[in-house]
Amino acid sequence: MTTVELTPLRDRLGLPDTTGRHRLVGAHLIDSLGTGLILAFTLVFFARTTTLGVAAIGAAVSTARLLALPTAIVVGPLIDRHGARAVAACGNVLSAVAYGGFLLAGQAWQIVLVCLLAQIGHVAYWTASTGLVVLASEEGERTRWFALVQTLRNTGMGLGAALGAFLVAGGGTASLRALVVLNAASYALAAGLLASWRPGGGAAAQEAAADAPEPATGEAQRGGYAAVLRDRRYLLLVAVNLTFVFASMIISMLLAVYLTEGLHREAWLAGSLLVLNGVQVVLTQNVVARRLERFRPTRVVAAGALLNALAFGLFAALAAAPGWAVVAGLYLAMFVYNVAEAVGTPFREDLSVALADPARRGRYLAVYQLSWNLGQAVAPALLTLLLGRGAAWPWLFLLVVSVAAVPGLLRLERMR
Repeated sequence: MTTVELTPLRDRLGLPDTTGRHRLVGAHLIDSLGTGLILAFTLVFFARTTTLGVAAIGAAVSTARLLALPTAIVVGPLIDRHGARAVAACGNVLSAVAYGGFLLAGQAWQIVLVCLLAQIGHVAYWTASTGLVVLASEEGERTRWFALVQTLRNTGMGLGAALGAFLVAGGGTASLRALVVLNAASYALAAGLLASWRPGGGAAAQEAAADAPEPATGEAQRGGYAAVLRDRRYLLLVAVNLTFVFASMIISMLLAVYLTEGLHREAWLAGSLLVLNGVQVVLTQNVVARRLERFRPTRVVAAGALLNALAFGLFAALAAAPGWAVVAGLYLAMFVYNVAEAVGTPFREDLSVALADPARRGRYLAVYQLSWNLGQAVAPALLTLLLGRGAAWPWLFLLVVSVAAVPGLLRLERMR
């Protein structure tokens, strides 16, 4: 009689083993929930609670983000010295303090200060978060953990945005202040979960030992950033990742304005596409990662880049498409874009760890994070400038940079 071995449900769903790691999972989810709560309402909060105009508030927020650009470089050595878990928890504490400060900010310099502290907290957390996955994952499960983190991020931000919209719909500054208080509390709770979590067992325990504080005379301190900058293979990965950062910015910076100004469609259509993005990625991310984990990460990421290029080509074509085809085309393009996100994201994050020198992992991850910080700072101005020249131009730019990522990735796997 033949015995059929049943695959555990967790494995079929592409989920990692979370035993003993529930506090880490909760911290990721709550951090993203807090981000979603305030993400769309920062300008609205200050516009309704201060006497400043929207232009002055926007300038203050932009100034804070520019001032925060060097944060990752400072955070990298702290991760090497004190460990990813301590730095991530401190980043969340700083975010909690910063959002509490929102309640007291009434002048432009005060807005710059609290937004700067919040941005530093965010960057510290996300620079260290890759190291948290290394601490949590057992042998062969790192890609699944990155997929789970992406799922938690989309879920938390989606729920946070929905709750934030519900509170703001209540009207008045009291609802906005309640939103900020909830946001600060969420970061404080996430910090507590991280501080109380202890990695353990197997490969995770070994990584926890590696994550322990190092003396100032250790290998990481001797090499510093000069060693990272001499690593041409890692710098190529950072450059490739910048193309994906630009691609990721369509959600927050391009999609809605393209629909309303370029295609002259209703704003609610953009909202429905964002819902599709969140739901599709949450439901498919881990399953897709499981299906693809037998392939080379560079090839999987290259496939993600080509899917992005296809999606951007579809978006660009809609600028000249007949009216009856636009709505269906938008949903098709968004579907392809979502598949690209599910395919490429966990494998890019896995590469950022796999190619990093463990003795200087904090510094490596800091340089990798710089591609995100730089792209997020440049993309809004660049994409809107291109949109002003024509509705299809930003999509054609994104198509070209996505295709350009493919030879970079193929070269990456040949380099040693």
